Amino acid sequence: MSGIDKTLQTELEAAAFRRLAEHLRARSDVQNIDLMNLAGFCRNCLSNWLKEAADERGLALSKDDSRLMVYGMPYEDWKARYQSEADPVQLAQFEKSKPSH
Repeated sequence: MSGIDKTLQTELEAAAFRRLAEHLRARSDVQNIDLMNLAGFCRNCLSNWLKEAADERGLALSKDDSRLMVYGMPYEDWKARYQSEADPVQLAQFEKSKPSH
């Protein structure tokens, strides 16, 4: 990228990530299984990627803390408020297109 140094690139990527997390928080009507089936990743994937990035840098970030960063609340609270049971069609589609990450 011309004219963008590594620090600015990182800042832009971080801003985009924050906006994505905010968008996913606002769209609590969209289930994780639907995200997985359509895009191959979900909120849990994002939180896992955050934790992996912290682990690579030797930083202590728990799974619960990384999920809090993505969900904006404890994961168990989000599940209780917004998560519904996946229907057989969603589960079948997930089994066909299950990502390898």
